[in-house]
Amino acid sequence: MIRYEGTLYRPPSEADSLILQATIGCSYNECTFCGMYRDKQFRVRKLDDLKAEIAWAREHAGCVRKVFLADGDALMAKTAYLRGILAELCAAFPDLARVSCYASPQSLQVRGVDEMSELRELGLSLYYLGIESGHDGVLARLVKGVDAAEMIRVALKAHAAGVKLSTMILLGAGNRALSIEHARESARVVNAIQPRFVSTLVMTPVENTPLWDEARRGEVDELTPLELARELREFVAGLELRGSIFRSNHASNYLTLAGTLPKDKHALLGALDLVLADPRRARFTPDWQRGL
Repeated sequence: MIRYEGTLYRPPSEADSLILQATIGCSYNECTFCGMYRDKQFRVRKLDDLKAEIAWAREHAGCVRKVFLADGDALMAKTAYLRGILAELCAAFPDLARVSCYASPQSLQVRGVDEMSELRELGLSLYYLGIESGHDGVLARLVKGVDAAEMIRVALKAHAAGVKLSTMILLGAGNRALSIEHARESARVVNAIQPRFVSTLVMTPVENTPLWDEARRGEVDELTPLELARELREFVAGLELRGSIFRSNHASNYLTLAGTLPKDKHALLGALDLVLADPRRARFTPDWQRGL
């Protein structure tokens, strides 16, 4: 059977995927806002254990078309290890269309283009990259470990390898003081990367994180739904994308929007303009329905 250690996290679009815990925890684990892996020590699981779980899934999981490699930074594992997992998956599931994983900027720094290209040919064709912000001051406060220029550089390495990127921006990360600058700079970075997918989340303090401690000291301005809508509009207005799917369907969002850019940019801006013009008619998700 398939075994999981601790709480398991995956992107919304991987809801129907077979999830294999290739690594435990996150190799970086320093981002101030993230509490997903604070209770885990990063390590790579034994390949034989993964092979046994893949064999079990072949017998019990039915038709598998998508696989997500957890936890937070499976791309940090050695190429030979990932090659072994992908070979097993390809042999076990003839209808397999995609394997994906989270990718930190740090794992992209150490991965060569040739390595990523080889793994893509074996099926690892999509990385989820948390950009969070394009503003260097915000990135420093979030302790992402890279600035905007480095974020662009490592993301373009994945592009050069033919890997698709699904990127995330963290609304509210600049507090009120930097809200508009955060939105504009984030759009600039996303434009430079040209990812296949772009999504937004809302920065939310969670227990056992530095951000939670900052919030308790009154150092975090949690933006209102209306302020977040204004920031989101500024972000979308600045996007100049040539073929990207946009989503704000993560559970942390107050507004759910979807479209393909550039085709639906006008419609997305129009929907946000309606919210800003008459907030009383806006269908903001209530706090009790939101989550991480």
